[in-house]
Amino acid sequence: MSATIEQQEQPTSNSKKMLTAMVGIGALCALLIVLTYEGTAERIAFLKQEALQNAIFKVLPGIEKTRAFYLDKEGHFQPLPENQKEATVVYAGFTGQGELAGIAIQGAGQGYADVIKVLYGYNPQKEEIVGFYVLESKETPGLGDKIEKDEIFLANFEAMDVKLNADKSQLINPVTTVKSGEKNNLWEVDGITGATISSRAIGNILNESTSEMLPIIQRNISEFKIQ
Repeated sequence: MSATIEQQEQPTSNSKKMLTAMVGIGALCALLIVLTYEGTAERIAFLKQEALQNAIFKVLPGIEKTRAFYLDKEGHFQPLPENQKEATVVYAGFTGQGELAGIAIQGAGQGYADVIKVLYGYNPQKEEIVGFYVLESKETPGLGDKIEKDEIFLANFEAMDVKLNADKSQLINPVTTVKSGEKNNLWEVDGITGATISSRAIGNILNESTSEMLPIIQRNISEFKIQ
């Protein structure tokens, strides 16, 4: 009888040891993940900010200086204080003489694989998008990622018409994506064959962002000053 009891208790003892070991390994892995995140978070944030600054100069050709502005609760743009985070931030670009040359605006929307984040340059005098850059994308390599490097596709955003109506309240023509080769108007995005969803997503992102942001920017254009 004693031997039988020992045989029945042995598996339970082994199970407890295995469970204890698994919990210990899990806790150690969790600790390592947290330490790695804490140790690299500052560096990652710095690199992201550096990449954003480089992108601003790409989407606003000819600028020499930039300044960040945030949209306050009253609907006005204020200079963004250093190390302060705000929900809606735009980046004004200025010439060497301090004249406003354009405004870089971020936009985001669902692509084929995940959310796509972009930055585009807006010329408020010409009312045109004058530059475009993909900040984050997980689109399919060789297909969807053409939104980042296809020269014909990127040419859509060198002088895209985003004019507002007379009272500056909405776009005259919404930004839309058309099939490759069927673009007839400057407010249209010439899509990419084989990457229909990704290229259509860009059109949707720009249409939503410009519809929301451009009327606010035009109403407050005098607030964008280098100092």
